Amino acid sequence: MGFSGLDLAELNRAGRNQADGMTDQDKLQSAILAERTRIAQELHDTFLQGFFAVSMQLHAAIDCLPEGSPVEPRFHDVLRLVDRVLEQGRSAVQGLRSLDSQQPSLGHALASVPNELCFPSAIGFRVVVEGQRRELSRMLRDDVYRIGREAIVNAYRHSRAKDIETAIEYRPAGLRVVVRDNGCGIDPQKLHARQNSHWGLQGMRERAERIGAQLRILTRVALGTEVELSVPGRVAFEPREMRAAG
Repeated sequence: MGFSGLDLAELNRAGRNQADGMTDQDKLQSAILAERTRIAQELHDTFLQGFFAVSMQLHAAIDCLPEGSPVEPRFHDVLRLVDRVLEQGRSAVQGLRSLDSQQPSLGHALASVPNELCFPSAIGFRVVVEGQRRELSRMLRDDVYRIGREAIVNAYRHSRAKDIETAIEYRPAGLRVVVRDNGCGIDPQKLHARQNSHWGLQGMRERAERIGAQLRILTRVALGTEVELSVPGRVAFEPREMRAAG
């Protein structure tokens, strides 16, 4: 049985009332989820499909190698890395579609970065967590992880450091994440040139600004680099965590 004009009007009015009853926080979360879903779809249709095609081509190339070829182990290493990136990409896309997705703690996630990207084990790496772990806000936990991850990746790729340390500090006033190395430092011109700077540095700055955090990069040639992210507690932690801390 169809709806009468009165029924449709009532339904539309109820829908508007429900929308009007949404809090600003609800509207913000709804807008964020919609944007994350759009990005997830684009990632799936571009990068993930592209990596899948690369994986298929690698499988075909390995099948064509002569038996006992000395380069076969190297091909298998590359294939395992591609498959790992594919799996991480699928997990990231799934996480983008939901603000409630289950995620490991920030410490465990950052500690896994070198192994996930097959960085050399000869470089010393450790993660230190200080203070009582608290639940990060759903709306910024991915940005915090991405900033820390980019800082770790940059240290491995560019610093020529022997040791890299990531410190995560849960403070009453907020969250502090520091990635430091004892490498060669960053060229001051690249560090302060915003438009032409390294894309990773620019991306970290943009993410920090978006979530209301402060990003500082301290570096000295031949003495190393320290990347510090400070997030105020009012935006860093879930409201129940702030009440418990208070």
